Amino acid sequence: MQINDSSYKFRYVFIPVFYIIFFILGFISNLYVLFVLCCLRQAKAMGEIHIYMTNLTIADLLFVCALPFWIDYYMREGDWVYGDFMCRVTGTFFFINTYSTILFLAAISINRCWAVTRPLDAASSDRRICGIIVCICIWVFVLTMSVPFLVSPGINKHSKNNTDIRRCFEGYQNESKEKKKTVAVTNFLIIGLFFIVFLLIVMCNILISKTPNVTSTFKRPTGVKRRALQMLLAVVGVFVLCFLPHHIVQGPWALAVLEIVNYSETTRKLLSDTHQITLVLMGLNCILDPVVYYFATGKFRGLIKAHIKKIITCTQTQKISLIQHFEPNPISDKILSIL
Repeated sequence: MQINDSSYKFRYVFIPVFYIIFFILGFISNLYVLFVLCCLRQAKAMGEIHIYMTNLTIADLLFVCALPFWIDYYMREGDWVYGDFMCRVTGTFFFINTYSTILFLAAISINRCWAVTRPLDAASSDRRICGIIVCICIWVFVLTMSVPFLVSPGINKHSKNNTDIRRCFEGYQNESKEKKKTVAVTNFLIIGLFFIVFLLIVMCNILISKTPNVTSTFKRPTGVKRRALQMLLAVVGVFVLCFLPHHIVQGPWALAVLEIVNYSETTRKLLSDTHQITLVLMGLNCILDPVVYYFATGKFRGLIKAHIKKIITCTQTQKISLIQHFEPNPISDKILSIL
């Protein structure tokens, strides 16, 4: 199965535009988040959730650093010029960002759910060690899953107008039947993992919403439950917008690309175009994750508000100084008139 090359045309127009936006906003926002988290660390205010946020920010920066290669790839109309090794590395970064983000967001959701539903246990225990262990497990798991992308050839060549075009992670037409079956099974296992995590996050929302504000032994501070629900709704929003479309389309798309199911030409083209759109939506997570952080903890919100207040204060001070500088001074004007 080889999809007509005209079906790829639209992606070379809109994907570079979106990836450029993601690169600029993602680089700035995630560096700022890393700065805020470093401030919290220096103030010895790093809790379990901040450890998850730090690791998630690092994962987002890995993806952002790979974006210039993908921007150039699509601007060249799908011709990879950086060699097979860089194809595998940048493709691996994309995979690592996607699934480490999904798992770290799940860890953040479980942490907030624990804090709301079991406040006394959460307040009386030092969860930082637990956070470090969970992060190590997530990185080991995701890196292990990404090994096949790093060790297998990433470039597929095909001719176009008597010229060799090098596609990066596009197409499995030349693979053996056994390899295609392995790839298909791997894809569906990953899709299953996503829906398990998504269901877990939805369950966290339900548990928090059903938790009373007052129990027989503890009265929850005002707004804690509301803020936790806001954060979890933001996480669900990121999942629905960024990840859910891809994991719905990924299965049928994989079956089409692997030639396991013989779809019609129209269906193959629709799956190919839709799959590219879902990849762009997944890239959006690198600029939406900082929004989740804002709802995650009061300390993080407090530092951001303090920075914004400081910027506004400095701006107003500079404005007052400029006004005073240019205000007419009667004594100076009189001296100048004499001179």
